[in-house]
Amino acid sequence: MLPKKPKARERVVDTEMRRPVVHKKHITRDNNDKIVKDPLSRLPHAEDAPFNAYSKQHEPKCLPDTRIDLLKVIHSWADGQDQRCIFWLSGLAGTGKSTISRTVARSYYDEKRLAASFFFSRGGGDVSHAGKFVTSIAVQLAHNVPACREHICEAIASRPDIASQSLGDQWQHLVVRPLSLLVGLSSYVLVVDALDECDNDNNIRIIVQLLAEARTLTSVRLRVFLTSRPEVPIRHGFFQIADAEHQDYVLHNISPSVVDHDISVFLEYNFGLIAQECCQAADWPGQGVIKQLCQSASGLFIWAATACRFIQQGGQLVVDDRLRAILGVGYPTEDSPTDGSSAEDSSTDDPPAVLPEKRLNKIYLTVLQSPIRRYRKQEKKKWYSLVKETLGMIVLLLSPLSTSSLATLLRIPVESVHQMLYELHSIFDIPEDHSRPLRLHHPSFRDFLLNKDRCGDAFWVDEKQTHAAALKQDICGVDTPGMLVAEIERRKYACLYWVQHVQKSGTQLRDNDQVHQFLQEHLLHWLEALGWMGKSFVASSDGPSLLAFVHDAKRFVLYHRAAIEQAPLQTYSGLVFAPTASIVRKRFQGSIPRWIRGVPKVEEEWNALRQTLEGHGRYVTAVAFSPDGTTLASASGDTTVKLWEARTGALRQTLEGHGDLLIKGYVKS
Repeated sequence: MLPKKPKARERVVDTEMRRPVVHKKHITRDNNDKIVKDPLSRLPHAEDAPFNAYSKQHEPKCLPDTRIDLLKVIHSWADGQDQRCIFWLSGLAGTGKSTISRTVARSYYDEKRLAASFFFSRGGGDVSHAGKFVTSIAVQLAHNVPACREHICEAIASRPDIASQSLGDQWQHLVVRPLSLLVGLSSYVLVVDALDECDNDNNIRIIVQLLAEARTLTSVRLRVFLTSRPEVPIRHGFFQIADAEHQDYVLHNISPSVVDHDISVFLEYNFGLIAQECCQAADWPGQGVIKQLCQSASGLFIWAATACRFIQQGGQLVVDDRLRAILGVGYPTEDSPTDGSSAEDSSTDDPPAVLPEKRLNKIYLTVLQSPIRRYRKQEKKKWYSLVKETLGMIVLLLSPLSTSSLATLLRIPVESVHQMLYELHSIFDIPEDHSRPLRLHHPSFRDFLLNKDRCGDAFWVDEKQTHAAALKQDICGVDTPGMLVAEIERRKYACLYWVQHVQKSGTQLRDNDQVHQFLQEHLLHWLEALGWMGKSFVASSDGPSLLAFVHDAKRFVLYHRAAIEQAPLQTYSGLVFAPTASIVRKRFQGSIPRWIRGVPKVEEEWNALRQTLEGHGRYVTAVAFSPDGTTLASASGDTTVKLWEARTGALRQTLEGHGDLLIKGYVKS
């Protein structure tokens, strides 16, 4: 992935990448006029998490005269004397959960009563997992509730490694305790949207249980508004919480007449805008058409929103054609290369009780097939190939990329990507600034493409095959004389996620395959890059030679982990401290810095010492392993007990306040 020897222009770019960026808002001055860095800047946080993040500025909120009864119920729960600390709004995909979340968040933000908000998004990078969930909430809490700021900063100062501790420890020190120290009976709302899109089921359950700890706060009222699909991990999380502590509301069980009214209001509002833009009559397209469209939506707001975007994008010349296509009386589909195996056929006589999912399938197929009408036969094949390859990469990316970086990753002209995405504006949120990440309007489109029975052969995305293709692009980058910004972004993505693409592709690793060759050529480059990003991990694999190389690499990383993360350039200096028979040392002998004159005397092979766990302030008095061997507990004269992950040596939790520090028996994992 990274070049063997960076060329001059690349070294300039590398220098820029390594230069630390300190924002003005994170700098203050002390009484002696010295610059002091804001402790909050030490907390990693997801920029796209808040409801009002830049990437969400065009996302809709509930229109007036819609969701009236539901919003009343939510505000009554949050503002009244209801003792239930969690309001769980569940619903099927496309029923409008996120729009309601944004509306609730905006309402309490304007009242200065929003504690924080976190909007999960599958494939959204930092908002697709729980790694920055608590720290992001803490950063927002410090800004939204100024009285909490001092207490949060104290927690950071007293625990510099707080961001690497368990979710439970982070939650207690960065959220619960700062809130518990507030005086006065204030009331705040925390909004967590689309929890089901968090990528780890265990973390989902943990988050649900942590949110329920809001009930322990006495000096302040914290109400948690939570939305998700009704998935099993979330329901399991609520099993351990008393029914009296959470209110459940199922969105798709609302009376169909109420939902149809709200969708009609939505359609009338958006068609009013389209009529103005496309010079249509004020009453266009008429109440009869609005009623037909409302019936076709089958209770799904995402269907109505996609239809409006699709029709609006066509412009004045084809707006009526696209409306007829949505109504099912236009755009023949005989040119579609589907094999007929899709659950969706070309019939326009679907019964009124058809499943909402089937209606959603039909509108997505209509949007995808609409551009082919103007192409000749050979051009259509090329179009389908481009669309399938590009869509597959987009929906399976582990973090969103810009269109420029996407084109670089796919190795196709950026103009081709722009043209294709322009045709699909009703499905994608395409920023005017092409350097900003591209995003899906709704995750239901990802579900549609990953299900062959829903989208047919023409557009079906084979997950394993696509991950394998992404892996090939990740580790087989071209060696160019200069790196553009898009290339830097792509390489950062590759460094962070190529191992996950290996795992998801189902590829059986073998000696001398691409992964083996990549590690042999670029292991130290990769480790250095991870060091600059504050990451360090090595994947395990199969194959005799490959296994030996990876095993040696794991020993090297474990032994030098602290140095690599604190000073990434020490990756190369660390070679002189590796055993003389180390595969990594032999392979990268030429990378040892020339300024090192005296080489220390080291053993020939790795000894029994794998890693030194640093963190205690005084001597260690006792250690113990959990029964399953995954956790190591250490007690120290500094009156703390630390829990470590045995496999990586990562500190998971610090238990404070102990007097007589003697561990007896064993520690349960």
